[in-house]
Amino acid sequence: MSPRTNKPHEIVERALELSSADGCMVIADETSTANLRWAGNALTTNGVTRGRTLTVIATVDGKEGTASGVVSRSAVTADDLEPLVRAAEAAARSAAPAEDAGPLVSAVPHSGDFTDAPAETSSAVFADFAPALGESFARARAGGRELYGFANHELVSSYLGTSTGLRLRHDQPNGTLEVNAKSPDRTRSAWAGRSTRDFKDVDPGALDAELAQRLDWARRRVELPAGRYETLLPPTAVADLLIYQMWSAAARDAVEGRTVFSKPGGTRIGERLTELPLTLRSDPNEPGLESAPFVLAHASGDSASVFDNGLPLTATDWVREGELARLTTTRHSAGLTGLPVAPAIDNLILDGGEDRSLDEMVAATGRGLLLTCLWYIREVDPATLLLTGLTRDGVYLVEDGEVVGEVNNFRFNESPVDLLGRAVEAGRTEKTLPREWSDYFTRAAMPALRVPDFNMSSVSQGV
Repeated sequence: MSPRTNKPHEIVERALELSSADGCMVIADETSTANLRWAGNALTTNGVTRGRTLTVIATVDGKEGTASGVVSRSAVTADDLEPLVRAAEAAARSAAPAEDAGPLVSAVPHSGDFTDAPAETSSAVFADFAPALGESFARARAGGRELYGFANHELVSSYLGTSTGLRLRHDQPNGTLEVNAKSPDRTRSAWAGRSTRDFKDVDPGALDAELAQRLDWARRRVELPAGRYETLLPPTAVADLLIYQMWSAAARDAVEGRTVFSKPGGTRIGERLTELPLTLRSDPNEPGLESAPFVLAHASGDSASVFDNGLPLTATDWVREGELARLTTTRHSAGLTGLPVAPAIDNLILDGGEDRSLDEMVAATGRGLLLTCLWYIREVDPATLLLTGLTRDGVYLVEDGEVVGEVNNFRFNESPVDLLGRAVEAGRTEKTLPREWSDYFTRAAMPALRVPDFNMSSVSQGV
């Protein structure tokens, strides 16, 4: 193999050849992105970018145990490899033994496409979307509203090679679309977003129609005080709350008494969290939400271990028919807690609700609030998973099954675990874009939830 090769799979092989550590794992992430941005019903920018990040994880066996060193660098070529590998080895030799140390994963069948060129996106991904977007601009101008937003498509080809012989590869497409509609005087604003793999399943015209309706609702303004209100949480808001719950579901933390899933002497696994027959699950093969079918860990933490790199992932129920079924574990934390190995998976689905659409749930509401989305979500109390945040871009008053106006924004204080227990209705599960976490987590499918007493703790000036 030429030492000057620049193909990602060869970069991985060369880094492994250069390593003198007791163990080595190399992850090459080849990323390409294409994007469009628009403002005031006109396209403003578009572009395509490409990049590479190489992560080398060296392990060194010492008298007191195995230590690991992790070094990641971008824009790596063959000439940069040896300094990078040596840096990872030096980091391992100077580190204390890794608490999560264990045998590197082995005996996983090779990916058949490991030596293929990385997948790449381009502006062609918008071939059908862009003309439809232009038609939406024309309709918006005619309707007296302005559209702002962006569309982003990313393709990441990840190559994993290890000193135990693993040669695995995963291509991850990820598309997001966010659109804001504003009245010309900027007094009314509405938001809509979509998650997509290829922009073939998003309709700018449908989003514009949705936004036009919301701006029309906002023509009437109603001021409401803080308090507890029957509230319809749309799928995007449900996703933002349950993703945070998933991030807080590490088994070890629960066993050590530090989370909402703790109880004296253990965890709440087996407890009923909701009377609704809801199942919260992840599946790397979920149609339309496919994610990596094996662990890709660039660093170790509460819910991930670099020593698990390459470990196969399978469909996992976190909450099954309303009962807590699993908490996230690495091989190390599974051994500590006595729970099954259940690594985190990069998608999240809540299903088991009824087949009602959000519009049908609105029609069945006597008096309540309809949210658009949540933002600026922050943790207040890990013991109860109490979160605070703000509503944004439209809170609407529903009376006798119809939206009668827009109300002021609120700050909320709620725990997603507690919300599941108080929810009285779940609608139809559908793919959604979590607005707050769209930079980190986009593959979600959620129903709308009806909560009879959502805590709007104070009035907010947010928009």
